[in-house]
Amino acid sequence: MTAAGVMLRTYEEACKFIEQEDDTKYKVNLGFVPNMRVPGYFYVNDRLKSLIFEELQHACQRGGHGGFLPAVQQLANVAGLPGIVKKSIALPDVHSGYGFAIGNVAAFDMADPESIVSPGGVGFDINCGVRLIRTNLMEADVTDVKEQLAQTLFDHIPVGVGSQGIISTSAKDLEAALEMGMDWSLREVSPSPSLPSHQGVRLG
Repeated sequence: MTAAGVMLRTYEEACKFIEQEDDTKYKVNLGFVPNMRVPGYFYVNDRLKSLIFEELQHACQRGGHGGFLPAVQQLANVAGLPGIVKKSIALPDVHSGYGFAIGNVAAFDMADPESIVSPGGVGFDINCGVRLIRTNLMEADVTDVKEQLAQTLFDHIPVGVGSQGIISTSAKDLEAALEMGMDWSLREVSPSPSLPSHQGVRLG
């Protein structure tokens, strides 16, 4: 491995850090990447196993030139983040992502002053309605109103199957949105203090 985190081991060397614990559970041991604080685990059946190991093999063959980091390495990188608790876990749909692998799950100890909140772990790279937003509010500012705050967020942010966005759309509207992108949203939504013109819009 280099300081930039690219995979410079051979595939055989990398596999020495991975052990199969049962039919579907694999452990990525400390040392797979530098500075791992906890082990990594991924869960795959035989068919999915071939995909994750082929991805690792191709990354080793590239020698760090081009392409995403393999999911196993991203899983191990997350295992080195400050404040991580017990393990870095990858679910069966795991594949390369941005920072975190897609399907990578991790918990962080908020009592640890070095703990982090990672946008990659929240899901900033997909348009699933999840957003990480920084405010200037401190915990003390919201403690007494946190239930009302949570309810207000649920009232104003569409979530779940069948939920509605602020714009009612037809199939024709969807085609226009796909063709025009953000310009379509800006055309359909008049700017207001509660909806800045640069804010993403969920269609309903």
